[in-house]
Amino acid sequence: MPSWAPLTEEQLQQRRIVNLNPETVTDVSATDIPGHYGPGQDDSWDLERFKKGLKVDFHQNAPHDAVFSLVGVDASIANAFRRILLAEIPTLAIEDVFIFNNTSIIQDEVLAHRLGLIPLTGGKKGLEWLRWYKKPPPKDDFAAQALHDDDDGEPGVSTPNDHNTIVVTLKVECRWATEQDDGRDGRQLAQEGETDPEVRYVGSNVYAHQLVFEPQGEQTQHFSGENAIRPVNPDILIAKLRPGQKIDLRCHCYKGIGMDHAKFSPVATASYRLLPDINIIKPILGAEAKKFQRCFPRGVIDLKHDDETGESKAVVADPMKDTVSRECLRHDEFKGKVKLGRIRDHFIFSIESTGQFESDELFLDSVRLLKAKAERFKRNLNALNEGA
Repeated sequence: MPSWAPLTEEQLQQRRIVNLNPETVTDVSATDIPGHYGPGQDDSWDLERFKKGLKVDFHQNAPHDAVFSLVGVDASIANAFRRILLAEIPTLAIEDVFIFNNTSIIQDEVLAHRLGLIPLTGGKKGLEWLRWYKKPPPKDDFAAQALHDDDDGEPGVSTPNDHNTIVVTLKVECRWATEQDDGRDGRQLAQEGETDPEVRYVGSNVYAHQLVFEPQGEQTQHFSGENAIRPVNPDILIAKLRPGQKIDLRCHCYKGIGMDHAKFSPVATASYRLLPDINIIKPILGAEAKKFQRCFPRGVIDLKHDDETGESKAVVADPMKDTVSRECLRHDEFKGKVKLGRIRDHFIFSIESTGQFESDELFLDSVRLLKAKAERFKRNLNALNEGA
């Protein structure tokens, strides 16, 4: 067959495979480039063909943990979704902490850092209504000050107000437990050998649920009832106190993106891997089949009865569970019997939300953001062409 002849279905399928060898990985670059296989092969991008090949299949869709397959896209597109999930979807986090009193053993800056990393949530429509806050530059940075003063942005964008700033407060104090207020005498219990601070003291542990949201102005219309601003996990430990120690502070929360700081990232992790491909070329039977099964994680290879030989035969059960350790390629008895690879356009996405939004919604948001970026690029390109 001449090199410019149209490819067979088997050849087209082989183009999707990244081959894994004992010590190397080959065919890592895609070949669906116009002209790569000569004039007889049409590799130009086609919308209808793309629609036909595109598929999204969810394997797990819990509110804060989603796993799904994205099939039919290039690695650059899948990676764009991943990067947008990590760095460009806005969330709410504590940015400025005003400490009025802190007699705990935690330094002010460490306490402020711990507060900033607490994921906050609230009504989604309210968070969309919330505007951006542009933090003014330091007063001793005159160049940044000049650029900031010349900025023709929205008025009041650098002034905290009810449209761009959420206020939460924390006021806690630790004391000895008393018979009158708590039904137990902490000092007496301590003399008797009690060591549990939860029994001896009141307020010894400071948790995230003790943060109090104070709505300002129009915020009462958007953040009330179930939509109130609150920590995603109410049991996050902020500090430990002992009798006489107290913390009194006020926090300003702003919208931000993970590109500015990791605390604004809506995901704990967003990753993907290519679907493993295990192709058994020649039958693997009997004791070799059992050894072959042990080369893979549990559930990847199954043993079935072979009617022709009467022995057990190795078959691929679930390649998604494979970690692609390539252990089977180390054994001589399996040489020429199995080929390992990965399917280059089958991405297994794993998205773990920090709790502000559900994982599947975050993926849809990343699609919308990428679409908006593409449309903006097209507008700028058209404007450039018109100007030329």
